Amino acid sequence: MAAPMRDDSQRKSQRLGLRTSEAQRELLVAASQAEGTTVSDFVLRHATRAAEDVLADRRLFMVSGEVWDRFAAALDRPAADVPGLEELMNAPTVLDDA
Repeated sequence: MAAPMRDDSQRKSQRLGLRTSEAQRELLVAASQAEGTTVSDFVLRHATRAAEDVLADRRLFMVSGEVWDRFAAALDRPAADVPGLEELMNAPTVLDDA
């Protein structure tokens, strides 16, 4: 997978503005203070990370014919029966009581 596009060493020359509600601004200020950073740095860092996550599964991956054939064969195989998996997935969790 390609390296993240983040490069904090480059000079920041572009401006990005946005409007928030008072509650959103207060939340961002509190979170940035909790991390000991400015609101701008906090928002930029977390928005950049979220953008990378959104784009991560939308990348083009190039593979050889052999690798593609093995990948396609794996997708075509019937699902394996994993003992206990169905019971585990249907068992109550701590979140069911919440």
